[in-house]
Amino acid sequence: MSEKSDAFKVQLLETFASLITAAFGLVAALAWNEAIKEAVLAVFGSNDNLLGLVVYAVIVTILAVIMTLLIARSLGKAKEAMKLAKEE
Repeated sequence: MSEKSDAFKVQLLETFASLITAAFGLVAALAWNEAIKEAVLAVFGSNDNLLGLVVYAVIVTILAVIMTLLIARSLGKAKEAMKLAKEE
């Protein structure tokens, strides 16, 4: 394989990793947005969904962190494999 092809693959993997990470971040942000809205309603009005939304936001945030770590680890392994293949 050529260096340009390897560089393109690395760039493609990095871009996908960034997009997927951003997507999980967006989902977590939206979950917290809803939880905060419900908290405000709970303080200044009555609403029964607060606990459920907070639990949802925590779960989504934990999932986003785990997925981000897995994506970063996979990207690192892919880069290392490409580097080793290039050296051979």
